[in-house]
Amino acid sequence: MGKIIAIANQKGGVGKTTTTVNLAASLGVLEKKVLLIDADPQANATSGLGIDVDSVELGSYQLFEHTKSAKETIIPTTSPNVDLIPAHIDLVAIEIELVDKDEREYMLKKAIIDLKKDYDYILIDCAPSLGLLTLNALTAADSVIIPIQCEYFALEGLGKLLNTIKSVQRLHNPDLDIEGMLLTMYDSRLRLSNQVVDEVRKHFGDMVFDTVIQRNVRLSEAPSYGESIIKYDAASKGATNYLNMADEIVKKNKQTV
Repeated sequence: MGKIIAIANQKGGVGKTTTTVNLAASLGVLEKKVLLIDADPQANATSGLGIDVDSVELGSYQLFEHTKSAKETIIPTTSPNVDLIPAHIDLVAIEIELVDKDEREYMLKKAIIDLKKDYDYILIDCAPSLGLLTLNALTAADSVIIPIQCEYFALEGLGKLLNTIKSVQRLHNPDLDIEGMLLTMYDSRLRLSNQVVDEVRKHFGDMVFDTVIQRNVRLSEAPSYGESIIKYDAASKGATNYLNMADEIVKKNKQTV
């Protein structure tokens, strides 16, 4: 059975989509079968894997609406072993459309539960908010990865996210686990970056991944070419960081099986 991991943080610009796309590609290179679900109306994970968002006819919108089966919404990508359920701007309407539905927090969980047997990992790229889309992702997930950027306001809003996770554990998904906190946009030359790393490790200890994602120009360039960092520049620091992270996740989950 596969593992469903949501990548969530209500703060924008912390490296959520970068992490989802490149972690998926890295796990694929490690010969794991991966499905990436783009649950963000901005659809950056979809375009980041080279899919033209305007051409998307079926995707996560239909998944949440239950108008198509999950298998009907899956498309292949050029990344080895990585499939995608793409997003479209229409997804922005889901929060309003689901508001009157019974068990609205479980729409995604019900839609993808049967896919666990087909994939080693299912990664969900969450919207930068704590709305119904993210709530659905956390309810469907086995665990959550929280990217934290190594910048001044790094810990701002983290308490709110952790409270939301506790609330989801209490009300909707008692088995939800924190897979780990991932430090992103690290610049070893900056004293502030080092302070943030020290502070997060001091506060959260073993919950923080050993791997730290460093600032890397190639990592920033890759999405504009519709490629993961693995495909765009496999020799870059960014590629090495994400391959290390994927390896860390695979090893961690071997131990817990």
